[in-house]
Amino acid sequence: MTRHPELQRLKKRPEFLAAARGDKSALGGLVLQARARGDDAPARAGFTVTRKVGNAVIRNRARRRLKEAAREILPLLGKAGYDYVLVGRQSTLTRAWPDLLDDLRAALAKVHRNASSSRAPSSSRDKDKKDIVHG
Repeated sequence: MTRHPELQRLKKRPEFLAAARGDKSALGGLVLQARARGDDAPARAGFTVTRKVGNAVIRNRARRRLKEAAREILPLLGKAGYDYVLVGRQSTLTRAWPDLLDDLRAALAKVHRNASSSRAPSSSRDKDKKDIVHG
């Protein structure tokens, strides 16, 4: 069993709310919320599972699966300066382990792609389209 470095955790409600205002990616086994903090500190992760998923025992089982997935994937694909919140779904419990890991990988790729495209300057081709459309 490979030992991964311990993840820094989000623990306070305002940290979770700030991440909820960031980019989101919902896939089969989880929802990922991510927010760039604007610093170079290590990535932090938070985990939440709502009562809709089930009773406390079931929610804790889903949370444990999310934590372990994050321990395996975030050190490899997470970016410094980001806060991530993994939100459990009903399918978090029944999703095959390799599929849950793939969901997290794909969600990370999507939120990082969205973050980089939202900051990218518009191309000259986009400016040409604006000129044509607006006169």
